[in-house]
Amino acid sequence: MTDEIIKNLGPLAPLAGIWEGVKGDDTAPSDDRGKETNKFRERLTFEPIGPVDNHEQKLYGLRYATMAWRLGEDNPFHEERGYWLWDAQAKQVLRCFIVPRGVAVIAGGTVEPGANTFELAADVGSETYGICSNQFLDKEFKTVRYELKVTIHDDQSFSYEEDTQLQIKGRKDLFHHIDKNTLKRSA
Repeated sequence: MTDEIIKNLGPLAPLAGIWEGVKGDDTAPSDDRGKETNKFRERLTFEPIGPVDNHEQKLYGLRYATMAWRLGEDNPFHEERGYWLWDAQAKQVLRCFIVPRGVAVIAGGTVEPGANTFELAADVGSETYGICSNQFLDKEFKTVRYELKVTIHDDQSFSYEEDTQLQIKGRKDLFHHIDKNTLKRSA
C-alpha cells in the first residue's frame, strides 16, 4: 500500500522517510525582542498517507513531525506536527501544521508534479492559505506572513529556508524569523 501512496505523492514523494540535519541556522527574536542567532540539529519524519477523499478532491500526503535542538542542548526548542499534502488535479502542495506555542499555519503553492524545488506561502487573514495565533502572540509577535522554499537534492538530502515574518509589538519594521537547514535521509 505504501508504494501505491508514494506513486501518488507528486513532488512530495522523495520526502517520505526520516531525515536528520545538524547544520541548521535559526535567526529569531531574543528575549529582549532584539535578534539572536542559533545553530541547531533537527529530525523530521514523513509518513505517507492517502488517499484522502475530500468529495471531488483527492489528496495524498505525508504525516509529519519535527523536533529541533540547539547544538549542545538536550531539550528541544522547537516542535511541529502536521501534514504535507498533494492535490494532483490542482497542482497544489499544502503544508498544514501547528506549533505548540499556539500557532497554526496552512501554507500552499502551485507546484509541477516532478518539481524538485517549490515554494509555499501563507498570509494572516487569508481564508485559504492562512495563519492563526493565540491572543498573546497576536498582540506581541504577530505572524503576518510565512514563506517556505524546499529544494530536493540528488544525494538523498533536501534543504529548506523558511521566513516567518513577525510584527513585534513596539517595532515598525517586520522581523524576519529565518530557519534553514539541509537534512540527509537516515531511514
